[in-house]
Amino acid sequence: MSLLEIREYCLSKPGAFEDTPFGPDTLTFKVAGKIFLFASLESIPGRISLKGHPEQIQELRETYSDVVKGAYLNAKHWTSIILTGTVPNKLIFELIDTSYDLVVKGLTQAQRNSIE
Repeated sequence: MSLLEIREYCLSKPGAFEDTPFGPDTLTFKVAGKIFLFASLESIPGRISLKGHPEQIQELRETYSDVVKGAYLNAKHWTSIILTGTVPNKLIFELIDTSYDLVVKGLTQAQRNSIE
C-alpha cells in the first residue's frame, strides 16, 4: 500500500485534514485538531503510526513483524506499521478506521456535531 492511498483514505473521513506540525518529513492526519495518523515521508519503505485498542495492538505485533512500537508514542495506545506489503491493505484500512473512530469518540459532543 502506498502513502498516497493512505492519504486519500484518511482525507475521505469526515472533518479530516492533513498538517505538518512536526516539520516537512512527518505528515499528520487530524480530525478536530486531534491526530489519528502519522505518516513518515522520509522512511523507505513507508511507515505510518496510528491509535488502536491495546489488546488489538499487542495481537498485531505478535502476528506481523512489520507492526512495531512507534517512536515517541505511547506503545499501549499507538502502533506503527512498516509498509512492506506483509500487512494486508484491508487490515490497514480497518486500523485507520479504528484510529479515526477512537479520536472522534474522545471529542466533545460539540466537536463531533461540527464534523458530521
